[in-house]
Amino acid sequence: MSSAEQVARAAREASNLLQTISSAQKSAVLQRIRRVLEERRDEIVLANQQDKEAAQKEVEAGRLSSSLFKRLDIESGEKYATLLQGIDDVDRISDPIGQVTLARKLDNDLDLYRVVCPVGVCLVIFEARPEVVVNIACLAIKSGNAAILKGGKEAARTNQALAEAIQHAIATTPATEGQTKFPERSIQVVSTRDEISSLLDMDRYVDLVIPRGSNSLVRHIQNNTRIPVLGHADGICSTYLDESADAQKAVHIVVDAKTNYPAACNATEALLVHASVVSTVFVEVARALLAAGVRLHADERSLAAIEQAGLSSALVSRATEADFGHEYTDLDIAIRVVDSLDDAIDHINAHGSKHTDAIVTEERKNAEWFMRRVDAAGVYWNASTRFADGFRYGFGAEIGVSTNKTHARGPAGLEGLTIYKYYLFGDGQGAGDFGVGQGKHQFLHEDIPIDSSVRDKFVL
Repeated sequence: MSSAEQVARAAREASNLLQTISSAQKSAVLQRIRRVLEERRDEIVLANQQDKEAAQKEVEAGRLSSSLFKRLDIESGEKYATLLQGIDDVDRISDPIGQVTLARKLDNDLDLYRVVCPVGVCLVIFEARPEVVVNIACLAIKSGNAAILKGGKEAARTNQALAEAIQHAIATTPATEGQTKFPERSIQVVSTRDEISSLLDMDRYVDLVIPRGSNSLVRHIQNNTRIPVLGHADGICSTYLDESADAQKAVHIVVDAKTNYPAACNATEALLVHASVVSTVFVEVARALLAAGVRLHADERSLAAIEQAGLSSALVSRATEADFGHEYTDLDIAIRVVDSLDDAIDHINAHGSKHTDAIVTEERKNAEWFMRRVDAAGVYWNASTRFADGFRYGFGAEIGVSTNKTHARGPAGLEGLTIYKYYLFGDGQGAGDFGVGQGKHQFLHEDIPIDSSVRDKFVL
């Protein structure tokens, strides 16, 4: 048996045991993880510094992008504190496992319940962003899933230090008498590409693959597995300045959406401008973007407005068609002038990635038309695309952003790791007992009100 199959089988066994773990046990494990991460902060930060030093050399040699390098850091500012806070946030979320979302009386003594349950075994593959180890591990624990994690080699030391801390915390969380011991193999880490290639073939054991990283990584995963994939290949987000856009709001929203974290998948990459505001509102936005060091890739009409306003700069260039539909992940933005709201919508639906798109307008009917017609996981009115994030949505943390039209879409938190099953409680009935004719039963199909006693009927 290969090492990859051993990992997958152990994850499946852990997943089966996790079905019997109570909410209180999950909470105890999460708090133990938080304490161990606090205790081991110095050694984890040291590992992170070593990863960044090695990565800086790769950047200088042209073998690693600067945007990927920026995602390695977990020590600057409040990043480590935010990582720990995320554990508390996950712990505070109501445990969905066992909750009833549908209850129906099919007949007397024949009751049907739709009950939330874990997906099972999740394989998570990611580049940089070592905090993903903690985010995914905690969400998997809370939702009763087993997780197999594979991080990028650029964060290998940090990933390993975090994983060892989590595994130690799980192993040292005591179980009270009568409880199932929390399975130690519920969170596992693999390190080689060969293991990943093997695991992508193991749909017998693995239920869901979650890739987090570059377009090429996600597309490779999507093209090389039969296992369902939750994720997105591109983060091509657009912001549209409508004809009634407020200049002050537009400046603040666009600058934030582009510069708050340019490497993030929810950063705005394209700015669409209604022709009626190109010499007014847009000029103010362009001035603010240039002051923030953003390179403007402007189409003919927006370029003319920039030049007429005296904003010509080395940061301004003429856009090509390739600029639209391109994910910069840097201080660059493509700009196009459109003649109508529908033109803006058509552009987004043609060039976007179904991630997150925003409109800046004072007209409610235009905003609602935009939000209805744009085909994206997130559609915003007078707000930055950077809000597309599980933490900001109050999910505690996120497993990723999905542009799929499946069980999870947009920033996916705990619910992205859950599915459901049907419980049917009978008293000896057979399907043949129901139908048309003498002696046959008729279905009642009466909904059972879901109050708290019904909703939490199967919660441990």
